[in-house]
Amino acid sequence: MSHRARFAHVNIVARDWRRLADFYENVFGCLPVGPERDYQGRDLDAGTGLSGARLRGVHLKLPGFDGDAAPTLEIFQYDPSGDDPPRSVNRIGFGHICFQVRDVAAARKSVLANGGSAVGKVVTLSPSPTASVTWCYVKDPEGNILELQRWSPFGFKPR
Repeated sequence: MSHRARFAHVNIVARDWRRLADFYENVFGCLPVGPERDYQGRDLDAGTGLSGARLRGVHLKLPGFDGDAAPTLEIFQYDPSGDDPPRSVNRIGFGHICFQVRDVAAARKSVLANGGSAVGKVVTLSPSPTASVTWCYVKDPEGNILELQRWSPFGFKPR
């Protein structure tokens, strides 16, 4: 049976949710939506399978979408926090979040200037004779992997 679905959000569990939310707001223009979250108690424990947890955070509207139905980046901080295994671009499971940008090199510089770090260099690949993609991987201040990309000639035209 197939269920009609609509994409809603991607979650990042943060060490410091306010600092990470500020990064995504400053670098990519994400906007806070809805109330800040602050949950704890029996229902949170039952829903998460944890015991004695507290969850705080916010949803950020992702850039490039209009209206209330825009997908969000959910940034939550758990107390106590869990493990933080090393991340790499080829690890199994969720890998990265991608942002289309006008200028990949400039966006990379902005990520680095706002506490992020580099993974690789800016490169251009041509998957067909009529299109190319310029991209790079970077990390946000907490080590989550991001891809910055621009396609040509079908390039992204942000407002």
